[in-house]
Amino acid sequence: MTSKAALVTGGATRLGRHFSEALADAGYDIALHVNSSREEAEEVAERIRGKGRECEILPCNFMHDPLDTLVHSAKERFSHLSVLLNSASSYQAAPIAKTDLAMLETQFRINLFTPLLLTRHFAEVVPQGCVINIIDNKVAYHQYPYAAYLLSKKGLADMTQMAAIEFAPHIRVNGIAPGVVLPTAQRNHDYIAWRLEGIPLHRQGTPGHLIQAVHYLLDNDFVTGQVLCVDGGESIYLEGRHSENYVS
Repeated sequence: MTSKAALVTGGATRLGRHFSEALADAGYDIALHVNSSREEAEEVAERIRGKGRECEILPCNFMHDPLDTLVHSAKERFSHLSVLLNSASSYQAAPIAKTDLAMLETQFRINLFTPLLLTRHFAEVVPQGCVINIIDNKVAYHQYPYAAYLLSKKGLADMTQMAAIEFAPHIRVNGIAPGVVLPTAQRNHDYIAWRLEGIPLHRQGTPGHLIQAVHYLLDNDFVTGQVLCVDGGESIYLEGRHSENYVS
């Protein structure tokens, strides 16, 4: 098997964990970024090593630590590094009227500035590779109750396309915009059922659907600058209000 390696940010929890283990299944050694989830990272690393792949846990606090060090550490440990998967994310809900500077700084620092700078440093040290940014299908909307979070993710979608142009042809940059796949624990059954009513396919996705998208973006070397929505069609369901759907 050809030797290959991936740096996965936020790779120990939620979707990041699924991505890390799926890439290991596909033959990648994993540079596993972690911030506070050290115990979970040890569990994931053990599982990856059990699959016959190498795994190095790389701590980094995106609010304080230098980002070039993370990339250089991954490259030093795995000279065959060829994939950067930006999965780490921060989520805070608040409308513009309740958004302060601290919230903006946190959301933009983690959701936009960090993947931008990691992509820059990755392109500096990797001669040929791929970047995949995990975005959010909410970028298709203007949902002001998530103002800072959503603006940072919209910026990440645009950055994905800019970086794809700038770093071509040696680095391909794409994104995945998940829909209802892995809701947080506080989302109850009634809420999920209500969300599914607004999805054309009328069902919830799975991490496996996102993993399929990752494989597609890695395997198809003629795709760059794309944001692939994996959301059952939710992001295109923008019917809006008009006379024929008005209920008096």
